[in-house]
Amino acid sequence: MIDYKKKITCLRKYMRGGEYTDECTGKNSQGTVFDDIDECTESNRGRIINSPAVRRLQQKTQVFPLEINAAVRSRLTHSLEVQQNARYLARTIIKDLKEKKKLKKYGLEGLEHAFVSTAEMASLMHDIGNPPFGHFGELAINDWMTAKGIKCLNTSLNIQDDSLLPKDMQILKDKLERDICNFEGNAQAIRMVHTLQGLNLTYSQIASILKYGRAAYEEKPSKNDAQSYLKKKPGYYFSEEEFVKELHSELNMEDGCRFPLTYIMEAADDISYGIADLEDGVDKGLISLKKLYETIKNEADKYGENGEYVKCRAQKAYDYAKEKQYLKVNSFVVMFRTNLVNDLVKYAAKKFIKNHKAIYEGTYNQALLENNNSKYDVALEVLKNVAFKHVFEHPEVETLELKGHSALKGIFDTYMPILEASHKEFEKLVNEGRADSPIVKRLYKRLPNKHVAAYVKIIDSLKEKKELEELEYKLYEWYYRARLLIDFISGMTDEFALKEYQTLSALN
Repeated sequence: MIDYKKKITCLRKYMRGGEYTDECTGKNSQGTVFDDIDECTESNRGRIINSPAVRRLQQKTQVFPLEINAAVRSRLTHSLEVQQNARYLARTIIKDLKEKKKLKKYGLEGLEHAFVSTAEMASLMHDIGNPPFGHFGELAINDWMTAKGIKCLNTSLNIQDDSLLPKDMQILKDKLERDICNFEGNAQAIRMVHTLQGLNLTYSQIASILKYGRAAYEEKPSKNDAQSYLKKKPGYYFSEEEFVKELHSELNMEDGCRFPLTYIMEAADDISYGIADLEDGVDKGLISLKKLYETIKNEADKYGENGEYVKCRAQKAYDYAKEKQYLKVNSFVVMFRTNLVNDLVKYAAKKFIKNHKAIYEGTYNQALLENNNSKYDVALEVLKNVAFKHVFEHPEVETLELKGHSALKGIFDTYMPILEASHKEFEKLVNEGRADSPIVKRLYKRLPNKHVAAYVKIIDSLKEKKELEELEYKLYEWYYRARLLIDFISGMTDEFALKEYQTLSALN
């Protein structure tokens, strides 16, 4: 039975794992549970909008790293556009169900606001785990951890040969290594919301950004697997695995399955960057309006009849823009984008309702707007191909990406002594503020207090597990130490990362 009241749960646990003191009464409390769904939803909105993670998006790249032109999109302006698309799409779904008198049948009667707002806020948050310099930042983190991070682990724990370790420790070490070498923005978003920021959002709100159901240490499934799309990328780390299990249990979600509203967030994102990246490319002078129009037409021709739709939309927008004396680019983009968004939202809404049983259960193994071989899916595919060839592969963009890649790897190199430090030395540094190495001590002092607190909290909980073997505990400790460093560096803005690299490399 489809019953959204069980999915859009009100359960909220403040200060998970401990008491807190009320500033007004001075009394301790174990937390609060809201019974009103709309009150929960509004609380989610306030916590998300006011979070530092969302604010930092204004200085993270969308396409052009270190861009100072305010007209070109940042991660924040992109996320605001995705938020609006999600709102439009969710409202369209509710409207269609209401017109067909199926709201009650789908268990959504009285939950309309929560349905729309949860999808909307998930979309605002969807990029908060992205590192500086976008996907090249992800590549830099994984390259460094693979090439040097694992060597640091062996140095820290004085491991000469994995084959000499007990079999169970070999398995654990390999698992943690694979996890730490698979940084992914979506997985980092879950870590930020739950572990680092402590936003105390409802399970349903967090589940809406859990895009993929695979742990970072797990292997990617084959193309023929029933969850090949649902698990195509890491969705969470080992560090958040227990929380994800808890979330699945509370929301009655099977392993690897999605929360229904995640499909809306994903479609809203696909719709947004379809035209946005091309608009930024034109604004930056990487491609002229005429060249953009002609390239869209030529790319669409490769898809035959299914390409006619996007050709027609581009043709009408271009003809409209040519008639304008001023703001030709703006006229083209506004008309092209408006028509495209309207059509794609209506199409995605129909796909959502048509496949609703599988979507509600989280087993729908594809995106709403991908690989469906319709004229709308082809339209997005055409725009992605054009953006890839004429924007992402432009020398200016590639130079900036390489610059960012070098900066992040340089920062990791500088902070490497933290990961090379022995377990005993780092423990003394954390507990007593003393270290044998003055370099390690000074680097440690540069780490954010909030990230250090998250590290200390998990290490304290590990110490309470008396069943842990000594080597097992040390492996976990190093893993969370590496997470501490990755949290710090991946949370940097583009500008701060470059400045930190220049400062520590004595380049400025």
